[in-house]
Amino acid sequence: RKATCNPTRRANAVSNFLTMSACTTTRVSCSAKSTSLRNSIRSAPSLHPSIGRVEQPCVAIGSSGRASCHKRGGSMRMSAVAEDVMQVEALPRWDLEKHFGYSGPMDEAMDKQMADLGDQCKAFKTDFEGQLDSKLLEAVKAYEAIDVTLTSVLTYIMLATDTQLANEDLNKRKAKLMQQYSGYNAEYLTFFSLELADLDEANLEAQYSSSSELLAYRPFLEDVRRSRPFNLPKDVERALSIRASFAGKGPVTEFYAKELSFLTFEWEGEAVNLEVVLAKMSVSTDATYRRNAMKVVNEGLKKFERTAALSLNMVAGSWFIENKERGFQNLRSQRNLSNNVPDEVVDSLLQAVKTTGVEQCKKYYTLKKAILKATQGLETFTWADRNAPIDIGTSSQSYTWEEAVDMVRSGYNKFSPTMANLFMEMVNEKRIDVPAENGKRGGAYCAAAFGCGPFQLLNFTGSQRDVATLAHESGHGCHNMLSYDQGILQFHPPLTLAETASIFGEMIVFRDLLDKAPTREDRLALLLSKIDDIVNSVVRQCSFDQFEQQVHEGRATGQLAPEDFNSMWGNCCVQYYGKEGEVFDSYDNTSHLWTYVSHFHNVPFYVYSYAFADLVVGSLYGVYQNSSDGFEEKLLDLLRAGGTKDFTDALSPFGLNPAEPAFWTDALEAHLGGMLSEAEDLSKELGYL
Repeated sequence: RKATCNPTRRANAVSNFLTMSACTTTRVSCSAKSTSLRNSIRSAPSLHPSIGRVEQPCVAIGSSGRASCHKRGGSMRMSAVAEDVMQVEALPRWDLEKHFGYSGPMDEAMDKQMADLGDQCKAFKTDFEGQLDSKLLEAVKAYEAIDVTLTSVLTYIMLATDTQLANEDLNKRKAKLMQQYSGYNAEYLTFFSLELADLDEANLEAQYSSSSELLAYRPFLEDVRRSRPFNLPKDVERALSIRASFAGKGPVTEFYAKELSFLTFEWEGEAVNLEVVLAKMSVSTDATYRRNAMKVVNEGLKKFERTAALSLNMVAGSWFIENKERGFQNLRSQRNLSNNVPDEVVDSLLQAVKTTGVEQCKKYYTLKKAILKATQGLETFTWADRNAPIDIGTSSQSYTWEEAVDMVRSGYNKFSPTMANLFMEMVNEKRIDVPAENGKRGGAYCAAAFGCGPFQLLNFTGSQRDVATLAHESGHGCHNMLSYDQGILQFHPPLTLAETASIFGEMIVFRDLLDKAPTREDRLALLLSKIDDIVNSVVRQCSFDQFEQQVHEGRATGQLAPEDFNSMWGNCCVQYYGKEGEVFDSYDNTSHLWTYVSHFHNVPFYVYSYAFADLVVGSLYGVYQNSSDGFEEKLLDLLRAGGTKDFTDALSPFGLNPAEPAFWTDALEAHLGGMLSEAEDLSKELGYL
């Protein structure tokens, strides 16, 4: 997500604000993100709040749709809350003006701040270009001050726009501010990361020795310096930066995201958006209903294929040229560098998922197929049934906002009163925009908004997955709040750890609900729902990564047509879920589901981060179960460290080392395999097998 094209640690903030993320599609859980210059140096995905789990019901993890319906007693019915679209007017909205101090998106105070920022940026170049060998500390502090102002203005306008996407005046306002910053960055700031990367090591160590204050910025400085082998000449970097908001992939991916949010589908006599259809499909226990919904979605997405193909061709083409010109060795090296994780660790993860993970995935869906046959009379297991709810037990399928808040608070408090208190701060201080409504960015995310945040955008419809999404995004918020003390340049964790708190938040709420399950049927239903999520976070995300690999390899030889993307998507389904008849009896109406996975456009090769995080969290939870003494404080220390520790140092206090080749296979067998074994045993006890 970076306009400067520097894939390492210098993602231009402009692109990060212009592009929308994958979290926008449904229960996408998003990596908390900060609009910070540090991230305009360090790695894109964290800059835009909507980076997240690219998941939709029947395409991935879950749903953030507007209307929720379910079937009990044999007939479809809307839940009382969902029937009124969760009574949008009654659900909490965030209060951005209170926290940012602006009167509204057109407040002239923002223009004055940006004008002053231009003067600061110009002075920054005058004072420090060519002088970092003697003034590094002063330069870093000045850069930090610029970052604070930038965060205030650009994060505010981004958040304000995300609840009013159809407001063209507001879109123009955002674009103007982004272009203004793009000019400042290109003219006055580009030199900083390049000269810092080239700074002589002996000189840098000498400056460290003479200043303990500078030494505190070492993680940030080392982060920037890792880009040295891949930097281009200063004039080239400047040209790339200044053109970013006017040309190239940024405007195209933004157009893609806006067009995706405007798509409508004919459903039950109405023109509704994608999330409504997906939400209804995800909670329906009627197989025919689900398949009709799947067909409506796929047919509707066919009309969008050219827009999606254009954007993805632009992204893959740009990625190819960047890799070639900057000297990256393989397709993922650029992303791995920004994540601060070696290529071989990621390769080991992907290989473990493609073998052990796929084996467990097929085993799980075979189990689910049998349970659906026993409980719903399912005769044919299709892609539309993949995330179908299991209609057993006594638990509700629909929750009010107040119930969701109480469930998350209770789960958090059982593990960590500190996290529970931080969660309630976000609720009580109006930092969460809750309702699903037209004109609002889809999905869910948590924006770090250093100095003012965090803020969560949800599309809450009352489903069980919406409760999990609240737990997930609130984990990001807690992570942000705990790490703010590291300062704006160092609070955001590497992406390999950015999902730790969010997925752990989901896990502790899930475990709390599991402990409270009143019957074996309820326990089984909860287990299956959680395994759905894990498979979608791990196997599904790695299948997305494989799709990206095929797309990028294909794009390196020429332009790809929509039919090429369809074929590649189908190939990946077979690789990770088996041929038709092996587990799924049919892949009908899946050909165009690739078109709405926004991660492919905004953050290439980011998706493995979810598999990485989910398996790490599964291993962490295993450590907690074996010995809870002192665990909470160790985990809070990990979160407080923000971006000052890499994944190896952060996880070593727990006795975990993801760099070991066997780690991922062991994690899959313990985390996913353990839950799957319990689900199989319960299914046998209850007579479903």
